[in-house]
Amino acid sequence: MSGTADRSKQTFSDVFIPPCTNDTGSAIGTAVDAMRHFTGNAKIKWNVYSGQPFTLDEIDGTGIEVHPLDYNQVASALLGDKVIGWVQGNCEIGPRALGNRSILAAPFSKATHERLNRIKNRKSFRPIAPVCLEEDVALHFDLARPSPYIPLFQKVLDSRLEAVTHVDGTARAQTVSREQNPPLFQLLTSFKAKSGVGVLCNTSLNFNGTGFINRASDLLTYARAAGLDGFVINDAFYLLKTAPLAA
Repeated sequence: MSGTADRSKQTFSDVFIPPCTNDTGSAIGTAVDAMRHFTGNAKIKWNVYSGQPFTLDEIDGTGIEVHPLDYNQVASALLGDKVIGWVQGNCEIGPRALGNRSILAAPFSKATHERLNRIKNRKSFRPIAPVCLEEDVALHFDLARPSPYIPLFQKVLDSRLEAVTHVDGTARAQTVSREQNPPLFQLLTSFKAKSGVGVLCNTSLNFNGTGFINRASDLLTYARAAGLDGFVINDAFYLLKTAPLAA
């Protein structure tokens, strides 16, 4: 039974749907079950951003401008229809990009939706998920609660968000708070200051059929092959020179 179905029946006051419902989650669950068996304790501390660290190996800097990370600069690039790879800290566990290994873009244009699916080598009808400031989510989506792991579908209320609105009028939004993911929160805040909307397109940063990109040289190879305009790695913004920076 889906999380959406459980929530609509209101059988429980709340339903937790884990973000790593694949082999990663199975391994964690098995380990917790063994810990409970041997110690009687089934409580663990975990974080969805507990995957592998990013390797900053040597890259070919030909045709690249490197800028210190300025959130306003990246927000301007996004508002100028640039598509940006976004790397912060360790990668996510589980199959979903939740803001540490993401491809980000402005949410306003159907052309952006189509471009992202071309970059991802996916069918044109495939949906693109939005990421939204938690405090603003009810302004844009039929969602009145945090949803940091994007398990739930909801109606899109804001007609401007064409890039993240599926053909049935829904989206699967991720909400972001300052505490949950400070860098992504700051970027969304900067984008809202420039556009009036604290929402971005968010899809996973990975080669087709593989896991998250976790090495700078691989990221550059992907950016050039897939047609990204640039990428952020922690505190640096790498811009491909063929993609002029938005003012």
